[in-house]
Amino acid sequence: MKNFLDDNFLLQTKTAERLYHEFAKEMPIIDYHCHLPPDQIANDINFQNLSQVWLYGDHYKWRAMRTNGVDESFCTGNQPDFDKFQKWAATVPYTLRNPLYHWTHLELQRYFGIHDILNADTAAKVYEEATVKLQTPDYSVRNLLRKMNVKVVCTTDDPIDNLEHHQKVKDEGFEVKILPAFRPDKAMNVDNAAAFNSYLSKLEAASDTTIVSFVDYLDALKNRHDFFATMGCSVSDHGLEQIYAEDYTEGEIICIFNKVRSGKELEPSENLKFKSAMLEIFAVWDWEKGWVQQYHLGALRNNNSRMMQQLGPDTGWDSIGDFSQGKTIAKFLDRLDTNNQLAKTILYNLNPADNELMATMIGNFNDGSVQGKIQYGSGWWFLDQKDGMIKQLNALSNMGLLSRFVGMLTDSRSFLSFPRHEYFRRILCNLFGNEVEAGELPNDIEWIGKVVQDICYNNASNYFNWKEVNQPRVIASVQ
Repeated sequence: MKNFLDDNFLLQTKTAERLYHEFAKEMPIIDYHCHLPPDQIANDINFQNLSQVWLYGDHYKWRAMRTNGVDESFCTGNQPDFDKFQKWAATVPYTLRNPLYHWTHLELQRYFGIHDILNADTAAKVYEEATVKLQTPDYSVRNLLRKMNVKVVCTTDDPIDNLEHHQKVKDEGFEVKILPAFRPDKAMNVDNAAAFNSYLSKLEAASDTTIVSFVDYLDALKNRHDFFATMGCSVSDHGLEQIYAEDYTEGEIICIFNKVRSGKELEPSENLKFKSAMLEIFAVWDWEKGWVQQYHLGALRNNNSRMMQQLGPDTGWDSIGDFSQGKTIAKFLDRLDTNNQLAKTILYNLNPADNELMATMIGNFNDGSVQGKIQYGSGWWFLDQKDGMIKQLNALSNMGLLSRFVGMLTDSRSFLSFPRHEYFRRILCNLFGNEVEAGELPNDIEWIGKVVQDICYNNASNYFNWKEVNQPRVIASVQ
């Protein structure tokens, strides 16, 4: 019997152990999609206690606490920080076999050297020990990134953001690259005319333009897209239920814009046409600049209307959706490819029923121009766990080239989430190691070790054109 979370956690064979410890473990991290707050990095803040860094904004933990019968006041409410932590600690023993159980204890070990099993009895000790460390300079947010050997972080930013915090980080010479990602979802969301026009007022201010016509609207957005590029941005991102790929004409889109700009609500067909047009326009701009475009697909958001009204979005009331994905993705990508305007693209799905769909879809548009030009992204959100990662890796292996995969990301709002990369790397090494020992792969440790290192770091560095941070560790010597 192995000990819980020992050095060989998740590694079931000697070959898996070698692959992880000799090749994967020391590779740097590129976190090319997350939701870390740039202002906290710019100001290099220290969190005052473990609750602030661990529970604020973490809807994964909130969902578990609610399921365990914890009152909302201890999740998103105004209860004292230690009382919130105590409720979380009392919940942890009930998260057995949920990834939160692994992540919680990995984070305690990797950041704080705490090996206690968290529960109601150990809560006070763990909280005090971690909180004391968090208040020291060694635990400022920049040092938390350094501690995990992070080289690049891509935040998620709205077009109207002035990116002042990214500029401050750059000006101060922080060696970890903190780069923006262009996420224009609000800029194309015409579900509500009043909300859309309110957003356009902010876009006018950000772009220093007046938006009367559709051309004005595009000019303002292009202004922001260009500005993001000057700030080092080379990645866009969309969080959508599904890709929009309706047929439309320029005249139709102009009329639709004029209608919604005048405050009138759109018909469903008009809504879809407008979103389809904007999605294609953004994609062409990305192609022109050589950016990577990302599409996070399949979330059914804000299902609890009562709690949405009370707490707002991103508070833990979302689920996997059962949207039809294949035809619209194919139509959208084909439209761009036909015009030779298809940028490097990463597709993420949230419904495991679509794993093989996504793994085969990418092969339709990998044209030999770039290694892994169209990517099937890592297990995302509800699939960001052991079973979800394995299924994604297997689907990609069976129907594409796992060796060209750009690897893991955190998709997190927490500075303590970077052990998720370790979690992924252990799972990856275990898959390879088991198949070597079963005779399904050759016992070529150096080659498989190189593939592992590529997936952990090198592929992403090359794919995103961040070669200036491509400082791969020397492959460990094999005895």
